Order: sequence, then C-alpha cells, then structure tokens
Amino acid sequence: MPTFLTRCLKKCGRAALLWMAILAFSLPSAFADFKVGLVLDRGGKDDKSFNASAYEGAMKAKKEQGIFLKYVEASDDNAFEPLLRAFAQKDFDLIIGIGFAQKEAIKKIAAQFPEKHFAIVDAQVDAPNVRSLLFEEHEGAYIIGAIAALTSKTGKVGFVGGMRGPLIGKFEAGYEAGVKAVCPACVVHAAYIGTTPDAYRDPARAKALGIAQIGAGADVLYHASGASGHGVFEAAHDAGILAIGVDSDQYAEMPGTVLTSMIKRADVAVFDAIRAVGEGRFEPGMHVFGVKDGAIDYVREGPHAELLSPKIVARVEGLRADIAAGRVRVPAD
Repeated sequence: MPTFLTRCLKKCGRAALLWMAILAFSLPSAFADFKVGLVLDRGGKDDKSFNASAYEGAMKAKKEQGIFLKYVEASDDNAFEPLLRAFAQKDFDLIIGIGFAQKEAIKKIAAQFPEKHFAIVDAQVDAPNVRSLLFEEHEGAYIIGAIAALTSKTGKVGFVGGMRGPLIGKFEAGYEAGVKAVCPACVVHAAYIGTTPDAYRDPARAKALGIAQIGAGADVLYHASGASGHGVFEAAHDAGILAIGVDSDQYAEMPGTVLTSMIKRADVAVFDAIRAVGEGRFEPGMHVFGVKDGAIDYVREGPHAELLSPKIVARVEGLRADIAAGRVRVPAD
C-alpha cells in the first residue's frame, strides 16, 4: 500500500478513505460524454473482414473508455453523404468513415462542418479537421505471397482482387513481390472482380475467377475482395486446394481450406483515433500503419494456423522482421 494511504488510514480512518475513493471515481473522465459516429461501408459490421475490424476497434473504445457510440451501415454509396451529415449536425465529437468510397463525402461534409473532427480509413483527405488512416497493405501481402509460394506444389499461385484501383493494386504488387522473393520461377495468376465497389459483394464472380486460376494450375489462392472472398474459398474447397484470407482472421469462413489470413488492423487505427481525439490530441493528416506497428500481420499461431508449416513460418518471420526493420522495402505498385 502506498505510504500516503498508510498514513491516511492511521489518521483518518477507513471512512475517510472510502470518501476519497468515491470522490476519485466521480471525477470527470476525458471520455465522459464523448460521442463517436461510425459510418460503415456496405459490407457492414458482419462482413468478417474490414468493416468488422473497424467496428471492433470502436467497440473496444466504448468498453474501455466509456464513449457513446452510434454506428450505421450504408445501403449504397449515395448514402454516405447524408449519413455523415446527420452525425455532423448533431453533437458528435468524432465522425469516422470506413472505406475509400467515402472519400468525397468526407471531404465535402468536413468542409461544411469545420468545427467537427473527422477520420477516414483507407483514403487521404487533406483538410484541417480530417485524420486519414492508411495502411501498408503491400507489406502484409508480401508476407502472404511468400507463404503462398513456399506452400505451393505446382509453382503457380492465384490472386483475386475486388475493385481494380490503387488500393487493391497495392495488395497485388506486394503479393507478387513476396512470391518472387522466395520463388523467382513461380507464376502469379491475377484477376479482378470489377471496377466499382460492387466488386466487394460478388462472391459468384470471385468463385468463377478462382476456378479459372485453379484450371491454370494455381494451388494456393489469395483474395483481397471483401465479402466476395467467400467465393474464392468455395472454389478452393471444391478443388481441394488452399486459400488465404484478408483483413481479419477468416479461418471460420472455410475451415480446412483457409491456410492463414493477412490481418489489417483497422481496429487499431480506429481505436487510436478515438483515444487521441478524446484526449484532446487531434492530429489531422496522414497516419500510416504497417508491419512495424503491429497493424499489419498474419495468422501464424493457434488452431487457425494448423495448416501452416512451422518451417514456412520460421522463414517468413525473418521476412517480417526485415520489413519491420526497414531492411526490405516492399513495392506498392
């Protein structure tokens, strides 16, 4: 027991200490009455991927910091702007948009409500009241590429991307670099589901692409396609090969088929943003999270990694350490 409490206990008695404890717990918290509005992409909090991770970070803040949290799931891209505006018009202290599709809506609403704090995941909005939360996805994809190549028996692996563009392009670039780093002769078959956000909600198309890559000899498939990825898992399962998940641990999507998953800790970025604003440390601009921060990782322990060879994990851990230390620079395009 601290010395001052010992003295107080002797001089003041237990009643005084009880009063001190009550007074301490009644002091206002930095997060008392702190309100956060969360606008999820169309995948929703149950997409078992990126939105789910962001939602978990907000829920952690609610549990640990006592914030008031309200979340909404956009029905389509046209819903972003009115949902963000609705939060801004009320007494919310921080409004967070999940996904690059909200970039223009965040930019517009943030300009209309300069006194409000905003954050966006996966896009950069240059405004004095917007915090942009970005990730080094290519670093994680590099690790996954190495795992795929080291696991493959045919020397051919596949990549199924969601919406063609710079974001998923980073996944493809990192994946191919990781494959080539450990198997220069290996072949990467890559395909994209589409050119609009609907590409993240089309498992049938994803399955068809996976089947085509399997037909071309690929025996390990990696997807970066949100909810569409279940189609890739189905294609792999039907063919008796392995697939790799993205954004969160997707083992439960197809046990016995999912080799591992790349983890993109949107929960870390969201929790960090909420805590910073709640503590009066709002910092606009880019905030980038990668392997060195523990925000980009992969499933390598426990029953959900039982299909992953310990020998491969040992090899890949060396690559992960090199990335974290800056000894390996992963290409983003």
